[in-house]
Amino acid sequence: MHKTSGDLVSNRRATHDYEILESFEAGIALLGTEIKSLRDNGGSLQEAYVRVIGQELWLIGCTISPYRFGSINNHEERRDRKLLMHKREIEKLRTATQEKGLTLIPISFYLKEGRVKVRIAIAKGKKSIDKRASIKERDDKRYMAKMLKQHQ
Repeated sequence: MHKTSGDLVSNRRATHDYEILESFEAGIALLGTEIKSLRDNGGSLQEAYVRVIGQELWLIGCTISPYRFGSINNHEERRDRKLLMHKREIEKLRTATQEKGLTLIPISFYLKEGRVKVRIAIAKGKKSIDKRASIKERDDKRYMAKMLKQHQ
C-alpha cells in the first residue's frame, strides 16, 4: 500500500508484514496542532496498532511530530488517540481480533471532506516464507512489465 495523493501518512510496511483481510474507515479525535502537523506530512504509523479497550477503539504507538509553529499548546508526540466508529463496527472488530493470529493495524491517514480519517485493517501476520513469496511475485511482475515494454 503505497502513499497515494490523498494520503497524509501511510504505513508502507503493513502490506509487507501483514496479509490484509478487510479494511475499515474510522474517524480520529485529534488536537488542532496534530491536524496541522499531519497536513505537513509529520506523522508515522510504522509501530502503531489498534486495540479495542472496553467499548472504544484506540490507536496506540502512532507518532505525530510536534507542529513546528506550535507554542506551549503543542501536543504530545506519542499519545494514545481515540478512534471513532459505530458500536456494531467496534464489536465486529473485537470478535475478529479474538480469533487466533488476527490483529488490527492502521494503514493510512487521509483527508475526507476536510476531516482526518484513518484506514484500519484486520490483518494476519505473514511468516518469513510468505514474505519471500510476495517479494518474488512482485519481482516477477516487474520483470514481465519490463519485457512487455521492451517488445512494444
